[in-house]
Parts: sequence; structure tokens; C-alpha cells
Amino acid sequence: MPPALSRRKLWWAAIKPPMYSVAIMPIWVGSAIAYAETRHLNALVFGLFLLSAVLILAWENLSNDVFDADTGVDVNKFNSVVNITGNKALIFWISNAFLALGLLGITAIAAMQRDFTVIGLILACCGIGYIYQGPPFRLSYKGVGEILCFFAFGPLAMSASYYSQTQTFSAVNLIASIVVGVITSVILFCSHFNQVKDDAAIGKLSPVVRLGSKRSAQLLQWVCGSVYAMIAIGVIAQAFPIGSLLSFLSIPVAYRLCKTILDNYNQPQRLTFCRLIAVEMHFWCGLLFGLGFLLPSL
Repeated sequence: MPPALSRRKLWWAAIKPPMYSVAIMPIWVGSAIAYAETRHLNALVFGLFLLSAVLILAWENLSNDVFDADTGVDVNKFNSVVNITGNKALIFWISNAFLALGLLGITAIAAMQRDFTVIGLILACCGIGYIYQGPPFRLSYKGVGEILCFFAFGPLAMSASYYSQTQTFSAVNLIASIVVGVITSVILFCSHFNQVKDDAAIGKLSPVVRLGSKRSAQLLQWVCGSVYAMIAIGVIAQAFPIGSLLSFLSIPVAYRLCKTILDNYNQPQRLTFCRLIAVEMHFWCGLLFGLGFLLPSL
């Protein structure tokens, strides 16, 4: 493979474009539920929120590369932006610029609505994003990253999204946020399988390090299954519309994710990109879940 092509692929892996569905899905599902319940959607707020969420996630991804460079956990991670550029300070300030622009967008929404609740919710998300990896907290190194991820991209982000459209909160949206939070945490959980040795070497106690690769692979099946069980229970309880069962079309992707990791849990070099399968599951499950709320309204 030509060196130029190899470098392009390296940058693609470092920037991780598919990962930005993580920022998009809470806004999509929360706004879909808001429209289903109110029959109203402010397209400007929706678009501005999406852009701001992507910028804030770019901050989190880049700043995490910077913080990981400080601990040495990414020494063998060739698709780290810091490792590619060799300029940690530059990446740090670029990440902060993304954060400032993202928060500016959220502030514009709050100013238009003369209600700053959304800013408080997003600042809480940003706070979680910092303590996840930033010093002196580095809570992801203590094995609670998935829990932090659940709250930031589940209840908090979806509450902010719903509130930005309605200036109120919703029990249905809160229940749905559990589904979105779990499928987002699955991505983070799957990202540990290929770096167990590097994590353990510097004392990063990820869930996969704590449980071991085999038990973690077995646990993943139950976690993925719980997502679809929650959606089914929501439909049976009439909290979710029957259309939300469209999300079951993503089950083949979830199956492929679980089988890939279960078959290769002891071969970490073969799981480098398993997180992308988790992102695919997250995307299709989230997209179809939100669409299920819109169908009765169309």
C-alpha cells in the first residue's frame, strides 16, 4: 500500500468520523420525541444543537488524546492525533477552540429562548467529559468511564435536546435516554478489548482489565440484549410507540459485534476496529429508534 494512502487511512482512523454519531443520536432521538409529543420542531435550534454537539465531541476526542499522551497509555496507538502530529500543545489548543465554538452555539440557543437551562445541562456533560480523562480526576482509569458516558450521552444530553425544543422535561424522553445511554457506553466498552495490555501496564483499570477479556465478551452479549429488551418493554408498557421496534432491524449488527469479540477476545490485534461495529450498531439502533417516534406523527 502506498505511504500516502496509508497516512490517509491513519488520519481517518484518528479523526474517527463515524464516531460523531455519538453526538448526533441523543439530539436526534430527543428532538424526535419532542416533535412526537408537541407536533412542533424548531429546525434552527435542532441544526445549531447538532453542530454544537459535534464540536463539543471533537473537543472531547482531541483532549482525550492529549491527556492519554501524558500518561503514556497511547504509546502504541498509531492513530492518536497527538502521535501523528507530534504536537501535543497544538492539539490541546485546537480542542479548546472546538469546545468554545460548541458552547457558543449552545449559548446562542439559550439566548434565543431566554432560558439558560440547556447551558447548565450541556456544561454538566462537558464536566463529565473532563473528569472522564482529565487530570487530576482521570476517572476512566478507575473503570467508571462507561457510567460517565451513560449519563453524559444518555439522560443529560437527551434532556438538553428535548428541553431545547419544548422548554420542559419528559418522562418518556428520560426512559428513552436509558436506551441511548447504554448503546453509547457499549462503544466505549468495546474500545478496550484491543488495548488490555497497554491499559494494565499503566494501571488503567478499564472494565475489560478488571473482568478479563473473556468475561467481558460474555457480558457484552447481555448488555446488547438488554437494549432491545428495554425497547420491547417500553412498547408493551405503551411508553414507546410500536414503531420504535424498527430499532430491532439493528440486531444483526449487534450480533456481529458480539460474535466478533467473543470469537477473538484472546486476539486483541484482531479487535482494533471492533468499536466501529459498535458505532454501526449505535447509529442504526438510534436512528431507527428515533424514527419510530416520528412515524405516528407523519
